[in-house]
Amino acid sequence: MPLSLDFFINVVVLLAQLYLGLIVILHNPKSFSHRFFLVLVFFIAFQGIIQSFVVAANQSINFDTQSRLSLFTVPAQLLFLFLFLLHFPKDEIKIKSAHLILLYIVVFGLMFLITTPLVFEKFTIQNEIATPVQGPLFPVFAIILGLLVLANIITIIVRFFKSQGPEKRQILMIGIGVGISFVSLLVTQFILPNYFGIAAFLRVISLFTLPMLIAIGYAIVGYRIFSLRIIPAEVFTLLTWVLFLLMIFFKPAEGLASQIAIFAMIILLGIFLTRNITTEVKRRDELQRLKEELEVKNKRLEELDAQRAEWLGFASHQVKSPMAVVKGYAQLIMDGTYDPVSEKAKETAGKIKEKVDDLITLVSNYINVSKIDEGKLEAPKLAPTDIVKLLRDLVESEKIIATKRNLELTFESIGPSLIIKADEEKIRQVAQNLIDNALKYTEKGFVKVKLEDKGPSVLISITDSGRGMSQTLIGRLFNRYIRDEKTSKEVQGTGLGLFIAKQIVLAHKGEVWAESDGEGKGSRFCFRLPKN
Repeated sequence: MPLSLDFFINVVVLLAQLYLGLIVILHNPKSFSHRFFLVLVFFIAFQGIIQSFVVAANQSINFDTQSRLSLFTVPAQLLFLFLFLLHFPKDEIKIKSAHLILLYIVVFGLMFLITTPLVFEKFTIQNEIATPVQGPLFPVFAIILGLLVLANIITIIVRFFKSQGPEKRQILMIGIGVGISFVSLLVTQFILPNYFGIAAFLRVISLFTLPMLIAIGYAIVGYRIFSLRIIPAEVFTLLTWVLFLLMIFFKPAEGLASQIAIFAMIILLGIFLTRNITTEVKRRDELQRLKEELEVKNKRLEELDAQRAEWLGFASHQVKSPMAVVKGYAQLIMDGTYDPVSEKAKETAGKIKEKVDDLITLVSNYINVSKIDEGKLEAPKLAPTDIVKLLRDLVESEKIIATKRNLELTFESIGPSLIIKADEEKIRQVAQNLIDNALKYTEKGFVKVKLEDKGPSVLISITDSGRGMSQTLIGRLFNRYIRDEKTSKEVQGTGLGLFIAKQIVLAHKGEVWAESDGEGKGSRFCFRLPKN
């Protein structure tokens, strides 16, 4: 049997239609709009199959039967295109079940009537052009078909103007595809044959549905359908299907059943191959999308980090400076530098100084944590430091607070002086933080500061008779924002002091830790510093 170009075109188009339908339904089998699209493809493909057999049989099929079969699926195509447009891309059911059933009854009833003389009494042929003789129900057929076409056009227009963003672009793409198909079908199947006598395109009617199907498939699945990484697999799959189908058609007598079985396997393998490649491309695209989103978020984080640094700089200079002035004036009032004041006034000034100290410590802690996070914590400025004098002076200054709390604060040293290399200001901050911490969490009893010489290092310990700690709390005590939940409401704090103290000690190449025999049995905080 000679190879017909019309037949070859119909076969290629048919397989391309089925392939698009499979790709879309495999993309999301649970989607209502995807299912409507698959049914639409089925009816278009059915029309293509009829056309292929007619072409292959070289018009040996009765022309009246051919014409009826060619028109048979048109109402269903228009119906399922309308249902798809109504539900895409959101899968919310927008039509009541009763209305949907009524549409099915009308459309499928009309399809049945097409096969009878009620719509088309008969078809006459002249110059390969079919001319229908209208039956009694032809006006009904024309009205329903016109309404379906109008419904599709109106739905596209309404959806386009109501949608936004990516959805608007998808609807526009579908509208363009549907418009191209509608216009090309009108021109090739009606205007050219009836007014110009050109009937060449009547035998490849399914070719003109491809723009619509491709546009819909692209809108649903996205550019992955036509990705350069997938096209080779798609072309290979389609060519394999076409060649094997042609082989079956031209040599049907020899092992037809086995050839059909092999063809079915080739179809399944082609689908499997394309789906795997599509999945892989989709995964890579998703990773690329996540990478791009991550870069945007990282950039935003960098901007926020810069804003935070700017705010901390503001806090350092614009908050700490006036607080230092307030603290200074409160100290002058306490000392009676201006004029003698009552004990009540001195007590009030002392409370002001204490709260200002707390505020300055709070701001300093947040600034230090920020520097630690940015890796910008200043390296210790090591210099000869008398650690005994540093601790003794610190204990003396803290005795005022200890006395107010009725606590005994003592200092024990190995001698009158011991010189080590350290950053005096930072070590004072560590020791003061640990002593303040002990005083806060000790309700009665004592706080003992002890300095021991351990050869190449010195050991400073702060022991108290306070509330003690559980081993669980000790294990995470030097992390940021960690506080004892049982005392957080009674004792104010940020949970940053110990974290900062640890970073400072580590910067001195020392170590810091905490010990306790349990809750209610006191605590012991220790830190070791190298002498050199």
